Amino acid sequence: MKSLTEHLWFELPGRRGFENITNTVAQLVQRSGVREGLCLVNAMHITASVFINDDESGLHRDFDRWLEKIAPHAPISAYDHNRTGEDNADAHLKRTIMGREVVVAITAGRLDLGPWEQIFYGEFDGGRRKRVLVKIIGE
Repeated sequence: MKSLTEHLWFELPGRRGFENITNTVAQLVQRSGVREGLCLVNAMHITASVFINDDESGLHRDFDRWLEKIAPHAPISAYDHNRTGEDNADAHLKRTIMGREVVVAITAGRLDLGPWEQIFYGEFDGGRRKRVLVKIIGE
């Protein structure tokens, strides 16, 4: 069995944002030499997300607006968590909605994604460095 573990680091400039990481993950799969296996991509911070969807800017704006309606950043006083001195309770909720990780099959040495599927890093409390784990295993 072969395996590869890499950590990707992100520091998005805004409080919220999405970054397509599909090509980076695909390059890691190639580097791993795994032909048949699995690739885990996991956000290692509780206010960030990894998810799969379409790479379409209108959809990303829709995600941002929808998430802000479900878990608005303000008023900060609306959240018990923020009584600890934090101001990011909404980011924890947004991460829960968008997900922590994805697992993608590797077939014939490539990510086995659907026709429009792309892998994204989602940031909900930007302004600091955060890490994503990529773990590839297989033959």
